Amino acid sequence: MNKTAQIKKNHQLIKLRKLVIVSILIGFLSAFLGISLKKITEYYEEIFFHEVSVHPIFYIVFPVFGLSVIYFLRQYLFKKKENKGIKEVFESTASKSKNLPSYKIPSHFINGLLTVIFGGSTGIEVSTVVATATIGSVAHEKENVFRQYKTELICAGVAAGVTALFSSPIAGVLFAFEVISRKVTRAFVISNLIAVSIAFGLLTILKEEPLFAVSITTWHLKAIPYFILLGILAGMNSVYLTRCVLFFKSQFGKIDKHYYKIIIGSAVLSISLFFFPQLYGEGYHAIKGIFGNAHQAQLTITLALTFIGILILKPIVTSITLASGGDGGVFAPSLFIGAFLGLLLASILNSFFHVNVIPINFMIIGMAAVLSASIHAPFTAIFLVCGLTNDYTLFFPILAVCLISKYTAKTIYPYTVYSYSPSLVK
Repeated sequence: MNKTAQIKKNHQLIKLRKLVIVSILIGFLSAFLGISLKKITEYYEEIFFHEVSVHPIFYIVFPVFGLSVIYFLRQYLFKKKENKGIKEVFESTASKSKNLPSYKIPSHFINGLLTVIFGGSTGIEVSTVVATATIGSVAHEKENVFRQYKTELICAGVAAGVTALFSSPIAGVLFAFEVISRKVTRAFVISNLIAVSIAFGLLTILKEEPLFAVSITTWHLKAIPYFILLGILAGMNSVYLTRCVLFFKSQFGKIDKHYYKIIIGSAVLSISLFFFPQLYGEGYHAIKGIFGNAHQAQLTITLALTFIGILILKPIVTSITLASGGDGGVFAPSLFIGAFLGLLLASILNSFFHVNVIPINFMIIGMAAVLSASIHAPFTAIFLVCGLTNDYTLFFPILAVCLISKYTAKTIYPYTVYSYSPSLVK
């Protein structure tokens, strides 16, 4: 009896050691992929955005070229296999037999990069999530001992990838839990903590700086009613984003010829980018720009109309980018919308009601609030945005506003772009 117990204990130890080793490997590979994609995208997006600023003709050339190259790569390099985004990850974790094939690593890496650098109004986050989830999925297939840890290893890849993008290991683990796994097992804790530790260690070695260098000093209790208003508005905007994505994907799905999708998509993109260059790519360059001018920004009619135009157009342009073949998701668009929404609300309050709120606070809280409502993951949004700025001064107002925005969005429309399925609403 003791011998049987000892054999069982040894077997468990061997499984644990293998889980630790594979988690280290997944963490390193996922972080390396995430950091590489982020760096390459930032580098070329800056170059191409400078080119369109100098030569506006590229507003027409880049979108049609980018979407066409992605189409031909899918047709001939990736053998007509469609990328369905993060839903592929859900399908894989929900099925014992369905795995993420290894081609999804280069497919999402290349297509995500091409979409953003050529002006597609989305981000590389979902491309990174699917590619790193695939690393976890491939690892789970390599040894029989990992068969029962499929979801945990996929989550480990995703958590490391999110950590690499946003410099927040807590956000990585929370995203894996809130959005993908929805349950915590011992294997989940071990694999995900190891993977994000490796990812964060790599970021530290490479001396990665926070994406947004902003100075947050304090927040005031008198701003709480306005934070609540921001949460409600963020929830409403997130529903608008979600409905836009679902509507345009549905409409473009009715178009048989893919080159029609490319022509329509690139035409809408080109015109929108020409009038609102802030919509180019991820839009982080635009967020950095308004962070720099937030304190001295005076709300004029022109500025207000620009902000309103951006808030109306961004969900449409993002949706059309995705519907016409671009690779990406709602992460970066949510952060973008939240920043502009927060600054617009703060500017209105200060200009017309003389409330004297701090615009940068509203921008940061707005970013977290729209993301929370868009993916129904408030705790991911909190730590992700705090990681982006490397500052936790606004933690409590962000927490409150993220919960308000999520439940406002769920009350208006119960689905996200991840959870929606036509069968659910029939």
